[in-house]
Amino acid sequence: MIEVRGLTKRYGDKLAVDGLTFTVRPGVVTGFLGPNGAGKSTTMRMILGLDAPTSGAATVNGRPYREYRDPLREAGALLEARSAHPGRSAYHHLLSVAQTSGIRRSRVDEVIDAVGLREAARRRAGRFSLGMGQRLAIATALLGDPRTVILDEPLNGLDTEGIRWVRSLLRSLAAEGRTVFVSSHLMNEMSVTAEHVIVIGRGRLIADTSTADFIARASRSTVRVRATDPGALAAVLRGPDVTVSPGPDGELTITGLSTDQVGTAARAAGITVLELVTQQASLEEAFTAMTRDAVEYRAPATESAATEGAQR
Repeated sequence: MIEVRGLTKRYGDKLAVDGLTFTVRPGVVTGFLGPNGAGKSTTMRMILGLDAPTSGAATVNGRPYREYRDPLREAGALLEARSAHPGRSAYHHLLSVAQTSGIRRSRVDEVIDAVGLREAARRRAGRFSLGMGQRLAIATALLGDPRTVILDEPLNGLDTEGIRWVRSLLRSLAAEGRTVFVSSHLMNEMSVTAEHVIVIGRGRLIADTSTADFIARASRSTVRVRATDPGALAAVLRGPDVTVSPGPDGELTITGLSTDQVGTAARAAGITVLELVTQQASLEEAFTAMTRDAVEYRAPATESAATEGAQR
């Protein structure tokens, strides 16, 4: 378990993390989300004792991480994929970490196999692709068989197979009762991997809830319907709190009513429904809506930039 209480970090006049309080519980994959510059990496570094907080505290499994005599057995972390010495092979990088941490030698072979690096184990890490470097960094995080796993952007550089592998790994670690805390900008992947999300912006907590509740809170669900007489159905459905928008092929998009309500109204009016589904916003759409005011760096609109360029 990770517990963060009033965690604050200030760099001169810049407030990078502002009074964060949250708990990451074992047994579920918890996604850590936020725009660039939100303070995610700084928060993870403070949890691991790499940066000292200006105020507040963070504990891992009940104690500050720095107090553990065998820290890799408590929490394994990926904060920087290119942390291995480029002149060392993957095997010898892992072996050196194991030997300095009191971890049995055989564990090196176990994690090499677990991350799919057996064929590349004797190659120098400096020749690894970004994706292979990510696998080596994840192997390093798992070396101590830790109760808590903290991964910062573990999907960077991975191909589709690698992303699917990380997804399976995170789920299996959580199923074993471990605490799994992972940051990522790949919202579509987080939506199918993380059961819980902690969202921050400009160093402050925005949300600490289940992924499903976060999506539901951030946007209203809509109903999409096709019927034999869309014009008549639209007239029946419209009301003070109901919006009906026509689409292609007679399709209607409705907000303010459930599928049950739309179906009942259509039946009462004698209109045959051909298709009726609920559409929920994606995690990416919910994230964008909830963090709109917390984005530190915002590019100009593409259309405006193109227009200005054409006028010059």
